[in-house]
Amino acid sequence: MNATLRSVVRQLAKFSNLKAALALTLLGFLSTAQAHSSSNSFLSLRMDAERLILRADVSMRDVDMVFNLDQDRNGQVTWAETQVKEKEITQWLQQGIQLQTSGQTCALETADLQASEHADGIYLSAQWQVVCPIRITLENLPSTSLGMRYNLIFAQDNLHRGLLNVDLPELQSSHMFSPDRPEAVITSTQNSVLQVFLHYLLEGVWHIWIGIDHILFLLSLLVLAPLQAGRSRVTQWPAVPRARTAVMEVLAVVTAFTLAHSITLGASVLKWLEPSPNIIEPAIAITVVLVALNNLLGWSAVKRWPLAFAFGLIHGFGFANVLLDLGLPTRSLAAALGGFNVGVELGQLAIVGVFLPMAWLLRHTAFYRWGIVFMGSITIAILGTLWVLERTGLM
Repeated sequence: MNATLRSVVRQLAKFSNLKAALALTLLGFLSTAQAHSSSNSFLSLRMDAERLILRADVSMRDVDMVFNLDQDRNGQVTWAETQVKEKEITQWLQQGIQLQTSGQTCALETADLQASEHADGIYLSAQWQVVCPIRITLENLPSTSLGMRYNLIFAQDNLHRGLLNVDLPELQSSHMFSPDRPEAVITSTQNSVLQVFLHYLLEGVWHIWIGIDHILFLLSLLVLAPLQAGRSRVTQWPAVPRARTAVMEVLAVVTAFTLAHSITLGASVLKWLEPSPNIIEPAIAITVVLVALNNLLGWSAVKRWPLAFAFGLIHGFGFANVLLDLGLPTRSLAAALGGFNVGVELGQLAIVGVFLPMAWLLRHTAFYRWGIVFMGSITIAILGTLWVLERTGLM
């Protein structure tokens, strides 16, 4: 082997090692992101025949994480395995969820435990009748100040959130519990349209930031924006010469995605269209796979803004499932829907604001083409495929 050929082989080996290292880095990052994706518990407080009713829905995955319910290690928690520790689970729930009035703790009567289905899986549901030291009636409810403390799962997952929906006569509001905000005061002064709008705006921002599938879908659509399309492979596409070109591409994608998911989000919340979460969640994962693979097709790839619109319709149903799980105030439905939608857009723009400058600075490098575009798209496609298998029950 002559010197020139040996030099070429060494360069190819170095490049292969670089791609392998990039692949391992990206896989490790995405695996970590998936492992640390947050969970939510859903709480509701309502009144039935002048009795306060408190309900808590906690993901069975979270309950299993605390109590190690899956004894046969088959990856599924059965109701029989849950019943073995029913007493301990009930005590844990009552210690982690406390309702107070006038500084005194209300008692939770015997819990009614059952399994319930949410968009992201099976939940353990507990429902209690609440007995407070000062009896709460329809007459004194407007002047009563209630307080709630929520402290489940935070020790195991600091990204976990407890989402409370209050639906009482003349008092409808929502609250989000977090490790640094485990308490909430529930009063009739929180019922303004502006407060409802701001609350659901924050919920929308939070949801897009913790929705790893939505984030990877969006990034897959944006990753080619700083490159100029050509008939060669995407790894050989040159950088766009002007920032305006990349910005307009990003704007087209984000606008198409926004319009699409706004349509189906509204249609689902208003109950015009209600596809099952069992269809929507796997479909969202499939969109992640298809968009990532589309990046590798080069000149023959589908334009990205039509993909953003078409697949954004599916993602809108996913947003609606989350919003419906949060609980919607019937008297401020428009404010809640508008606030959540604006929050999703602000969260999305924040992601774009971080990604685009970085992509612009790296657009001339081989690392961007091979590491971010090529290996990143393959990794996202693999991760999306795993989500499809998981959400269809095949894995």
